[in-house]
Amino acid sequence: MTPDPDTAARRVLVIVPAWNEAEGLASVLAELRAAVPAADVLVVDDGSTDRTAQTARTAGARVARLPYNLGVGGAMRTGYRYALDQGYDAAVQVDADGQHDPGYVPALLAALESADLVVGARFAGVGDYRVRGPRRWSMRLLSLVLSGMAGTRLTDATSGFRACNRDMIAFFARWYPAEYLGDTVESMVGALRRGYQVRQVPVAMRPRTTGVPSQSPARALVYLARTALVLLLALTRRVPAPQRAEPTALVPEPAGVAR
Repeated sequence: MTPDPDTAARRVLVIVPAWNEAEGLASVLAELRAAVPAADVLVVDDGSTDRTAQTARTAGARVARLPYNLGVGGAMRTGYRYALDQGYDAAVQVDADGQHDPGYVPALLAALESADLVVGARFAGVGDYRVRGPRRWSMRLLSLVLSGMAGTRLTDATSGFRACNRDMIAFFARWYPAEYLGDTVESMVGALRRGYQVRQVPVAMRPRTTGVPSQSPARALVYLARTALVLLLALTRRVPAPQRAEPTALVPEPAGVAR
């Protein structure tokens, strides 16, 4: 994974939504510094009760603290609003639990040359990430529908490992679903419905370093039902018109963001 030489020519913001991720956050931020040293990193502390904010600040990241937990969607909208206000050219979302390998960030950014939104896909031939049963059926349903809408193969609608350009930043700063799977499935469907170009880059996902995944059969069935409902809502819900980014003068750091 060779660093993209174009990365340094663009102002890139890496957004890391984090809720009680103090345990593994420092190593994720260290990997990001090594993979994309020219990028700025914003950790959105989503109402954590541990030392997430302090850990991020000590590691040199910008920190936006939310007063209470909004979920990933709310945290990401905060990140995109910051990216828009500060005039960034591209934004990348990286989870704080260690599953996303920062070494793939340059590849995601490079793919933005031909797309507005690039998704790091777990099921595109790289790595050994596997799902079974109802979760697998959910992934196949989403892949079928979204690939048809995009006119290209999209195999991983629930991946939160993404990069986007300025137009997409402006769109997500205004509209970013905060409900269940809204930060992944619904945001991608919304982008496609509004004519943005969405592509994928194969990535290998890693085991999370913190937290415990839910994998019981009952939870998997609930996940399938919820996924189908979210997809139906995403296909029928009103999505605002695209808002293209205008050249933005840099503004001072807003209140609530510390370095």
